[in-house]
Amino acid sequence: MRHYELLVVVKPTLTVEELQAKLTYLKEILEKNGAVITATLEMGTRKLAYQIDKFERGTYVVFYFTAPTAAIAEVERLIRITEEFIRFMTVKFENQKELRFWNKQVEKITKKSEAPAPVVVETKEIVEEPTVTTEA
Repeated sequence: MRHYELLVVVKPTLTVEELQAKLTYLKEILEKNGAVITATLEMGTRKLAYQIDKFERGTYVVFYFTAPTAAIAEVERLIRITEEFIRFMTVKFENQKELRFWNKQVEKITKKSEAPAPVVVETKEIVEEPTVTTEA
């Protein structure tokens, strides 16, 4: 099993539900072909360096996974025929220095996802009602 990083740029016109459906579709494709996804980083919508298919922005998502080499060809083929993916790039990590970097990135992403959500404490302003005294 080799270590990979898959960056996909998705059309910015998709709703949140459609985006999650496409990411789930991509995860299922990876897992069906023997990949083990270790981390997923959603980077959000960003401005593209140049216009692609009349889009100036794109939603970036990065997957870190291990997979057999035969799985990559099938995953890339399915990404190419899916219209919602504007661009993609697969990077293979081979030597020890690259694998250390891959492990460091995965650790960083998993620490962020495991971090507890910040606690928001609501404060209420206490307003005293004026006391009315009557003089007789």
